[in-house]
Amino acid sequence: MARMRTIADRAEQVLGMAVVATTPVAGGDICTATRLRLSDGSSVLMKTRPHAPAGFFAAEARGLRWLAEPAATAIAEVVAVEEDCILLRWVEPSRPSAEQAAELGRGLARLHASGAEQLGAEADGFIGTLPMKNGHKTGAGWPEFYATRRVLPYLKLAADRGHLRPDDLTAVESVVRRITELAGPEEPPARLHGDLWSGNVLWSAEAGPVLIDPAAYGGHRETDLAMLAMFGIPHLPRVLAAYQEVHPLAEGWEERQPLHQLFPLLVHACLFGGNYGTLAGDAARRLLG
Repeated sequence: MARMRTIADRAEQVLGMAVVATTPVAGGDICTATRLRLSDGSSVLMKTRPHAPAGFFAAEARGLRWLAEPAATAIAEVVAVEEDCILLRWVEPSRPSAEQAAELGRGLARLHASGAEQLGAEADGFIGTLPMKNGHKTGAGWPEFYATRRVLPYLKLAADRGHLRPDDLTAVESVVRRITELAGPEEPPARLHGDLWSGNVLWSAEAGPVLIDPAAYGGHRETDLAMLAMFGIPHLPRVLAAYQEVHPLAEGWEERQPLHQLFPLLVHACLFGGNYGTLAGDAARRLLG
């Protein structure tokens, strides 16, 4: 393995340990990921991003540590974090299995059930490269939080960037006006991963399914599950069945999936354009009937 000097030198400064070898890791489109083999024989993953926004990696580390607190499921371990990078304990990947999918479902159920002290979080974060506001006024419920912090900011940004047709904008705005009646039964805040698509689940023969790259906050647990369903994950029926065994979902959760998918669809419309704005409009129209 070749040694990438700039990355290795920076890791040695942070860790105070020699880097023996470096290997680029494919996958992410936001950060450069590199596996580092250290002089003590262990390996870590180092993520860097040129000109990262202030607090970008600190938010990731904070989210990972918060998700790990209840020891409900495997979470990537933070080794070190600096303004320009984060280093995580290396997870050796393997192929996903139905057994691991069931383990993921049970772990997610336990994680959500461990709860959050509030909707949102004490500090703002990021979803992809976009800022994500987490503050929420005391006493307001999840529908208002979801509308004002997860839907409307990205609806406006997508429209401002020309990634949303007027009819799709109107459909989502109509959902926001009816969000209280569409939201379903009230639940206490769940501890959410917040960006739970298949690429943020590492399958490991040794560690089981491991969650990475969160946009963590306190919210509605159906949001995590709706994102998994939207982008797909191996053995999804096994994931959901195992989840239901541990922490059953309220009646009507499948019909509410389009509501919870508005957030990630609008974020993708902001970041990538394409047909994500249309998909957000379609989701809204399904809710409106």
